[in-house]
Amino acid sequence: MIAMNRSGNGRIDRTAGVALWRQVADYIRRSIAEGIYDERMMLAPETELAASFGVNRHTVRSAIAALASEGVVRPIHGVGTMIRPSRKLKLPLTRRTRFSQGVGDQAKEAGATLLSHRIEPASSEVAEALVLEHGADCIVLETTHSADGKPVSTATNWLEAHRFENMPDRLLALGSISAALAACGVADYVRLSTEISATHATNEDLVRLKLAAGAVVLETKAVNGDANGKPIQYARSRFDAGRTSLVISFANDALA
Repeated sequence: MIAMNRSGNGRIDRTAGVALWRQVADYIRRSIAEGIYDERMMLAPETELAASFGVNRHTVRSAIAALASEGVVRPIHGVGTMIRPSRKLKLPLTRRTRFSQGVGDQAKEAGATLLSHRIEPASSEVAEALVLEHGADCIVLETTHSADGKPVSTATNWLEAHRFENMPDRLLALGSISAALAACGVADYVRLSTEISATHATNEDLVRLKLAAGAVVLETKAVNGDANGKPIQYARSRFDAGRTSLVISFANDALA
């Protein structure tokens, strides 16, 4: 049973500018993800949680409602709130990071979906990542990756327009970033850099990843390069932190 002791009040920061219900939900979600619960698989009663966090029952109810909409817990009338832990996908970050290969036998099906695409001038951030002139035309792909029909991540991808003008059509036809790049003449590519951070999901993330308000996502900013080391893809990806773990692996570096 997840509960807080009196020392737990320090985990609620009333000056942080983050809603109290969100802080409560984040703590409970994180505890469940870390396996901190007993064999009963139940949350403590609302009154106990409210006292432990130093908040009112309405705040606790809002937190539980958000977690229930994410599928993390399930309120049972007359019984309490049951925890619904799910096995996280472990996605390795290597020199040759590939979503489908990373998912492996953790799911029966995995692939990418193109949501939309456009051409826009490279911002300073994108131009630096892809080593382009500021304002150079880029193809921008809005995508999601799913495993067994459930969205795992969503991403905005930038590629040099004149070299990858056919990427949208290739991705639509093949359902794989790697296969689409191969069809555009990049048979192999490697990860040049990855920056990882954690943040609360944006409204767009909530829709694409089917999350509830207050959910946490892992964000990566990654640059992939071709066989010559030239940057070809800059991607900002957001992963459902409740469903995925990002594992940095050096196992294949010697083969790169």
